[in-house]
Amino acid sequence: MQINDQTDPKDYLASPERYLTMTYNRTGNSGVLLPAISLGLWHNFGFVDNLQNARKVLRCAFDLGITHFDLANNYGPPYGSAEENFGTIYKKDFKNYRDELFIASKAGYDMWPGPYGNWGSRKYLIASIDQSLKRMGLDYVDIFYHHRPDPDTPLEETMGALADMVRQGKALYVGISNYQPEETKKAAGILKRLNTPFILHQARYSMFDRWVEDGLLHTLKDNGVGCIAFSPLAQGMLTDKYIHGIPEDSRANKAFSFLNTDTVKNNIEKVKALNAIAVKREQKLSQMAIAWLLRQPQVSSVLVGASSANQLKENVKALDNLKFTEEELKLIDGIVG
Repeated sequence: MQINDQTDPKDYLASPERYLTMTYNRTGNSGVLLPAISLGLWHNFGFVDNLQNARKVLRCAFDLGITHFDLANNYGPPYGSAEENFGTIYKKDFKNYRDELFIASKAGYDMWPGPYGNWGSRKYLIASIDQSLKRMGLDYVDIFYHHRPDPDTPLEETMGALADMVRQGKALYVGISNYQPEETKKAAGILKRLNTPFILHQARYSMFDRWVEDGLLHTLKDNGVGCIAFSPLAQGMLTDKYIHGIPEDSRANKAFSFLNTDTVKNNIEKVKALNAIAVKREQKLSQMAIAWLLRQPQVSSVLVGASSANQLKENVKALDNLKFTEEELKLIDGIVG
């Protein structure tokens, strides 16, 4: 497939072959099909990052058949900058393709000072979607998530705000993220009573983080909701990056709160054992880690980040080999537990 690498915005035309090789999966019981691999803009798209590189990654994604771009109000840094940069690129490159895109945003984490800039109140959520739409230059998002449970706000208030976004035409569908199974069940019940299309739960899920298998996937199946998995590579551990040591410029060496050198050192033998299985499958470890998630029927899509177009292309190659033998699955379970 020919991928567009041009940098002049007036030259961008999406590849006519963009839908020929991507796999699309149904999202729960809805009519929505999502690409098996979606692009997350959590990192690499803020004001601290290179805008031209971000444009190149987004163009590459769409040319590969990735129609789903995932954002949140506080992605950056600074907060809001990923949405603003996306809006700039969207206006120049993707506006003519709006009806082919499935764009997500979220709110639930700290965004602005004071009592109305965090958690799950109606005040915060309605203000958030209005701000997000303005930053991105959109009339609506395809899905809006509550980003995390709020222990102090009634679930009825939070879900009611999501329902009203749909009624107001600001979102087509709604979702939740980081909710436990029982919370998810309650949210699904409220949204069903409000006739609101709840189609996705965005959950952290990888070979090293399997909490969703302890009830959540079953709950989602019972309620006709799909799962989209984020952090599929465990913040980079499930790659070949650390097999021969910790590079100076790696995320772990920069003391990110989500990954550090101790975590890598404690898991490196598991990483090496998993990599050996991937080599036999003629895949990179990162590709096997993505394929392993997609074996779950409830997982509609895997959300990946990318710092370059080439990295994204490598991740998409996971779709070349999605099948696992029983022996491979047992070996993996024996390594990761």
